[in-house]
Amino acid sequence: MKPTRAWSPYLFVAPAILVFGFVVLIPALANTALSFASWTGTDAIQFVGLDNYFRAFRDEIYLIAYRNTFVYILLTLALEVVVGLLLAGLVTMQGRRTTFYRVAFFVPVTLPMIVIAILWSFVYSDDIGLINSGLRASGLDELTRVWLGDPDTALLAISVVSGWIYAGFYMAIFYAALQRIPKHLLEAATLDGASQWRVFWSVKVPLIRPMIEVAVLLCITGAFQSFDLFYVMTNGGPDHATEIITTYLVEVVFRYRDLGYGAALSTIMTVVVVGIALILVRMRTKGGSNDIEY
Repeated sequence: MKPTRAWSPYLFVAPAILVFGFVVLIPALANTALSFASWTGTDAIQFVGLDNYFRAFRDEIYLIAYRNTFVYILLTLALEVVVGLLLAGLVTMQGRRTTFYRVAFFVPVTLPMIVIAILWSFVYSDDIGLINSGLRASGLDELTRVWLGDPDTALLAISVVSGWIYAGFYMAIFYAALQRIPKHLLEAATLDGASQWRVFWSVKVPLIRPMIEVAVLLCITGAFQSFDLFYVMTNGGPDHATEIITTYLVEVVFRYRDLGYGAALSTIMTVVVVGIALILVRMRTKGGSNDIEY
């Protein structure tokens, strides 16, 4: 049914556009304008041009934060997306009695991030933590570490927690995609003598490739938004070993009260995230689509 008036479609989308404008567009434009100024929140705003951006590319801590963020992305791609895909494969191979496992793997996603961060801080504790206590009980004292206080292990430790949380989330996504695969394709592969893992890697995974690509995009963009775990567990330490972009932004704005510089840093991060998202979408478009057809 076609609208009777030419302006009817615009009327229906107007509320969504207004909300988007007030919540996203206007704040983003105001933040970009502030990035060209120097302001502490109490003094007069002074226009400084591109000085904040030049300062950002000379800021060693900010560059370290980017390095840590990209390392964190690589770790979470393995610990969240890949592990989630493997869990989905294991669950689908077990037949119908999988409700308990699906719920158990998904439960961490439903817990408050602050609670998880505090609990895992105790797990990683060098004195009473479960990991070090288990190593000492096994006679492996030389493997004990101050996991969150060692620059060599702190980022990996937080990435493991992130993987524990979100692997179940991606498992649920992949499980739903695997359930859509036509049964006759799986039966044909089985009749040809393929094992369950061969069917999984050679038939199931290629058929759900579009969903895997979406999961990769979600994981990468989500990594740029991470804050809670890092802030509670290490607050960027030790020696900026776990400093990521968001923790440094909070430090610049709320500790040093340099709002103009913080606006420039957030603008740069926005451009980077949007650029990466566009590249991934472009790659997916060029690669074609493997959507499942019935």
